[in-house]
Amino acid sequence: MHAVIKLLRPHQYLKNGFVLIGPLFAHQWDVATLMQAALAFLAFCAMASAVYVLNDLLDVEADRAHPTKCKRPLPSGAMGIGSAKALFGVLVALSIALSWLVSGWVLGFTAAYLALNIVYSWRLKHVVILDVFLISAGFMLRIFAGTIGLGIAPSAWLLLCGLMVTLFLGFSKRRAELLVLENSETDYDSAVTRRVLDDYSPAMLEQFIAVTAACTVLSYGLYTVAPQTIELHGTPNLIYPLPFVVYGIFRYIFLLHQHAKGNDTAKDLLTDWHMILAAGAWFVATLWVLA
Repeated sequence: MHAVIKLLRPHQYLKNGFVLIGPLFAHQWDVATLMQAALAFLAFCAMASAVYVLNDLLDVEADRAHPTKCKRPLPSGAMGIGSAKALFGVLVALSIALSWLVSGWVLGFTAAYLALNIVYSWRLKHVVILDVFLISAGFMLRIFAGTIGLGIAPSAWLLLCGLMVTLFLGFSKRRAELLVLENSETDYDSAVTRRVLDDYSPAMLEQFIAVTAACTVLSYGLYTVAPQTIELHGTPNLIYPLPFVVYGIFRYIFLLHQHAKGNDTAKDLLTDWHMILAAGAWFVATLWVLA
């Protein structure tokens, strides 16, 4: 059971919180909408775990040569290949069933998420820059499921902010992977672990991180003061929780460089007290303003 839980990576379900952004910022907090949002969230949780199982199945040989991924259930031998394949099928079926209970749109977005990750794992994860855009696309599908999938019109500024923050996290992850290889005492072959790292350089990734971090703050700030946002929520005060967003981004960059974090975003967010307090303060302040 420990191997199964480790394979499913339930702590990564934090990323599926992007599904809940739509109802939160659209001010649609009625019971029916929140129930549908919860089902869509669970559908993406099941599909996300299915994707993790699939990735581990496809990357089992490469993971055995990786300094940290070699400890995962499949490369370490803690779980059999046949059991993992069966678990993948169950998770996909569960996600489809939950999605269908919400809407055809949510079913389409979860199916697109699976197809996107199959293509990503098969070939496109080795294409520099495009690999991170595909990771970001997975998050955008979550946002679409929580907006269009629930009958909510998504805000253009919020979509732009979602794109920028997920690109920021994606490029930060690549920088963290480079740091792991650079700081490892063992001479690992990046062609075996992750070939795309050969096409990235630290200087290039630092520029990508800086640009996407700045665009995240700017796009979110502009969303909070947009006339449509003020009209929808009846207040211009949504900008006041912005410092918590800025602090969280700066803290994440600090963790990346000073504490070798960034390989596992969800784990970093759940284990660093500064990130927890910043995220909690932002959520409470935002909810207070919206309510």
